[in-house]
Amino acid sequence: MVKDEGWQSLSIRKIADAIEYSVPVIYDHFENKEAILMEIGKEGFKSLAKKMQQAKAKSTDPAGQLRVMADAYWHFAQKNKEYYQLMFGLGMPCCDVEKNLPEKMTVRSLFMDSINELIAKHQTPNANLCLKYHTLCSILHGLISIRMLSNSDASDTLNKLVLDDAINGFIKNLES
Repeated sequence: MVKDEGWQSLSIRKIADAIEYSVPVIYDHFENKEAILMEIGKEGFKSLAKKMQQAKAKSTDPAGQLRVMADAYWHFAQKNKEYYQLMFGLGMPCCDVEKNLPEKMTVRSLFMDSINELIAKHQTPNANLCLKYHTLCSILHGLISIRMLSNSDASDTLNKLVLDDAINGFIKNLES
């Protein structure tokens, strides 16, 4: 339903019709549409965190970890467009998301741990961990958004090359 019509068109009535339940039954389990979206977002973050944890386990080097986690993040967004849009694109307030979605904190911690290790390894005293995390997120979200707005699969290769180049530049900056 979401793939065809988007998240904004989702309603309690449509959900009830799709699963062949009455609307009151849905309200027995969820307070409102936002509660349903929050639960779906939690599942998305759990899935993303699992993919990133699996990727991170492939390397003991923090730079290598950042590369493989960025790739896992990228691939998750490409394969799970609707989840990604819900998780990052519906304008849910950050503070509420952080409080209500500890799964998002897992994703944040995976990146921040590797960035912090890289800062410590290369003794980069002026590197601000929070700033570097937000820079990395900006790179990832920006490139993923460009890809999602494009209707051409031809840009996949170029966009992935740009991602790899940006991540390598990000890591090189932390190593100097």
